[in-house]
Amino acid sequence: MRVGLALPQFDISMPGERPLRWESVAAWARRAEAAGFDSLWLADHLFWDVGLYGGPPHPVGSLEPLATLGALARITTRPRLGTLVLGAPLRPPTVLAKALATVDVVSGGRLVVGVGAGWYEPEFAASGVPFLSPGQRLDQLEEAIAVLRGMFGGGPFSFSGRHWTVEEAMCLPRPVQRPAPPIVVGGKGDRLIDLVARCADGWNTVWRWTPDRYAERLGTLARACEGVGRDPGTVRRSLGLTTLVGESEADLRRRYERLQSVAPPGVMDGVPLDEWRQGRLVGTVEQVQEQVAGWAELGVDELVVNAGPVPFTVVDVDDLETIATGTNVGDHGKHRSP
Repeated sequence: MRVGLALPQFDISMPGERPLRWESVAAWARRAEAAGFDSLWLADHLFWDVGLYGGPPHPVGSLEPLATLGALARITTRPRLGTLVLGAPLRPPTVLAKALATVDVVSGGRLVVGVGAGWYEPEFAASGVPFLSPGQRLDQLEEAIAVLRGMFGGGPFSFSGRHWTVEEAMCLPRPVQRPAPPIVVGGKGDRLIDLVARCADGWNTVWRWTPDRYAERLGTLARACEGVGRDPGTVRRSLGLTTLVGESEADLRRRYERLQSVAPPGVMDGVPLDEWRQGRLVGTVEQVQEQVAGWAELGVDELVVNAGPVPFTVVDVDDLETIATGTNVGDHGKHRSP
């Protein structure tokens, strides 16, 4: 099983640092590569808030993911670089394809294209992009994927859909990867999973899941694939989980108390560890290794760990060592499914 890291990206991503400095992001990327992590991931938001997690609904700054991935491509050499996930309606897909192809070229073919339908309405309003119904945004996503695949061939490429029209568009240079960088769709609803079965190379969902809930979604994916004549095993599965690993139960509780102390107000206030750990990748090294083995048995190909209280945040660099040990970073074959 491969293991990736959600990098710090927002102005609340690191304790005591606001705004977030590029040098800090770069340092975490280098540490993750040195520790053996297989991939590095960024979100896609013009700005963000933690109201969804019980914190203040005040907007905070965010590094733009495509520009940041281009910079990460020049300071790392091995990890794959991906997005969880690009909001498809926010950019014309031809423009997006050109930027993604460039990142793949600059990185030497390490890009993973994570895309989704978009969900954070404030950034749509701020950017002047209509926030359509969920079904319409899924239609936009499906058309955008078709355009990305067509553009990754270099062109000229034409497409006529309800939301996007392309006429003799070119995308040169082409991405390094052949036939194209993998496209992973993020989300969990039935209609989105149907779209995965039809259009995507992989499926991702985040950040809190129990094995039972995930297995139920896998059943939905299997039925969707059956409906279009696809082998479900051809869909690569990545799962993002908020992660905390301790060397012992006492060390785990110490790390949890530290996590609570730096979490945005309202996110973890008064929440005991035994409650918070449910649906997350949490425990001692041995407990987390057992959990990882269970996720592998369910067919998860890649875990993306989030090491902070909310997505794309971190707390302390010493968490990387225990997370790497608990998730068997650098030991990719040990828990791979048959």
